[in-house]
Amino acid sequence: MRYADDFVVMVAGTKAHSEAIRGQVSEVLSPMGLRLSEEKTSVVHLDEGFTFLGFRIQRQQQKGSSKRYVYTWPSDKALTSVKHKVKTIARQTTNVTLGTLLRRINQVLRGWTAYFQHGVSSHTFHYLSHYVWWLVGRWLRKKHRRANRKQLRRRYQVDRWLWADPTENVRLYLAASREVTRYRFRGERIPTPWAEYAARQLA
Repeated sequence: MRYADDFVVMVAGTKAHSEAIRGQVSEVLSPMGLRLSEEKTSVVHLDEGFTFLGFRIQRQQQKGSSKRYVYTWPSDKALTSVKHKVKTIARQTTNVTLGTLLRRINQVLRGWTAYFQHGVSSHTFHYLSHYVWWLVGRWLRKKHRRANRKQLRRRYQVDRWLWADPTENVRLYLAASREVTRYRFRGERIPTPWAEYAARQLA
């Protein structure tokens, strides 16, 4: 059995239609012992946009075109969260090797970018790459207080600028290197118990 406690209901109609369906949803959830959270439940227009599971979802006009599309990209809250995680790792201690630090940061970045790779995330990934590069550079300056920037670059940079620990063969994972692929709807191919339930009700 699969459960979902977060969901979005899309309505082709007016706000009044949406409010009516909201009441119907409450009636469906009630026999299951569930109820809608008043704090988390809202009715918004798609042009206004909303945040769902870390994504910002909004319909906007395509640049250089009169066409309008629904775009999804990492929300500001999600970006702030991953920046905080990486910053916390870098603040813990400078008594570890750069390789240890990079492995911890890379684990966070790989997981975060894998989750958001199916949205319009390229700009965010590039920004995050720059932020983390700067953060690691600041960590190295604290660890090696007597070394200047030129010495740090010579010791810890590869490919002209990428931070790496050559002794442990570990490089900083670049969020911008994650391939962004738009999500393909496959809901109709995912089996659910609701189709069978509906068939029994009609029989």
